[in-house]
Formats: sequence, structure tokens, C-alpha cells
Amino acid sequence: MRERAGATGAHPGSGKRSFSPELFAFLRELQCNNDREWFRENRTWYVEAVQEPAIEFIIDFQPHLRRISRHFRADGRPVGGSLFRIQRDTRFSRDKTPYKTHVGIHFRHAAAARDVHGPGFYLHLEPGGCFVAVGVWHPDAEALRRVRAAIAGHPHRWRRAAHGPPFAEAFALSGNVARRLPAEFDPGHRFAEDLRRKDFVGVAPLRDAEVTAAGFLERFAERCRSGAPLVRFLCRALGLPF
Repeated sequence: MRERAGATGAHPGSGKRSFSPELFAFLRELQCNNDREWFRENRTWYVEAVQEPAIEFIIDFQPHLRRISRHFRADGRPVGGSLFRIQRDTRFSRDKTPYKTHVGIHFRHAAAARDVHGPGFYLHLEPGGCFVAVGVWHPDAEALRRVRAAIAGHPHRWRRAAHGPPFAEAFALSGNVARRLPAEFDPGHRFAEDLRRKDFVGVAPLRDAEVTAAGFLERFAERCRSGAPLVRFLCRALGLPF
């Protein structure tokens, strides 16, 4: 039985192990057996090794997240909450395998709670490919325009948010980049390369052993605090409270 938060009066999640190696064992097996029959036969393994620990992690993260910003949500519902569905949407994909072979947990802004493209803090768990991400992924055209305008108009704020400590000490900017600088921006702008970005995401890799070690919740919270300057800048650019 997994240790429960609050049993000894400690802060939720304090020093305990949030995820076991069984999470990665399940995902590796799913990579080799990505079909509905296998998943149906192993659904109890999924619930016990993946879904239940992930939901508990989300609930335990709530007080940490509120200290970063009270405008983001840690939603522990098994469907429609911070935990992404394990089922893939195959309607428009050539790849018809039915299940994702990773776990995604997204803590979204309350004003964009149903929008995976809004500002947020994200945890990706995949064997050999775990990472923390913060920021905005694939913003729509208007959001993209507003973020780029904020970078162009407030370069000192952008420098502090995306190229200074603590963000730059923990994260690297990542995501899609346009081939050309949009015509409305000066090619000589000090952040011309960033103005070509179509995603505004900071990524910090994680080792599998970090995820399954005791105290991972606190280390994840620290990464999110380091990523908060970027998220704050993006919220301000989009007219959202932080």
C-alpha cells in the first residue's frame, strides 16, 4: 500500500515516493503490446501503477501550486482533470495504435482550464524520456501575435523571464520555430530568434530514477518555481492574472 499524505502531520507528499518503477514497467509493456485486448487484460495494472499514483500526485501538488500562483489548477479527476487520457485520438492520424505510451499531467490556468494550449506547468513521464515543461504550446494565431508583441515591446522583461535565473538555470527554450522572422518585426531586434518561435515552452529533462525516488514531488515543485518567470510573462502578454 502506498504511503498516504498527512498520516504523520507532514506536508502532503513530503519526502514520500510518488511513483514506483512499476509505472515505467507498465509503459514499456504497453509499447510492445499497444492493443485493446492487452490493455483490457492489464487494466488493473494500469490503474494501480499509473492512474492512481498520478491522481494522488496531482492532489498532493495542489498546495505547492497555490504557492506558485493561485490562478492554476491541480484537478484530480480521473477524466477531464490534470491527467491526460491514456487513449489516443486516432481520428486524423495514420497511426491507429489506441494508447499513448507516456503519461501527461498538465496544470492549466484557471481561465483556460479546458485549453491544452493555454499557459501551464506540465509533467511528461515516458521510459527514458521524462521531462518538466512550462509555458504555452501551439498557441492560436491571436495568442501567438500577443506573445510576440510582448517580447518585441518589452525585451528587458523577456530577458529576465526566459534568459535569466532561475529559469535559464533549469530550462531550455524549446518548440517549433518559423523559418522566417514575421515581417512586422525588426531583424535587428535583440530577440529576433525568439520572435520566430511558434511555441514558448521551457523544457527540463528528468531521469527515470528521479521520478521514482522519494521526494520527487518537492523537486518537481522546485522546477515549476524556476519556470514561473516564463509563465508569468506569458500570462501578462495574454491578459491573464498570475
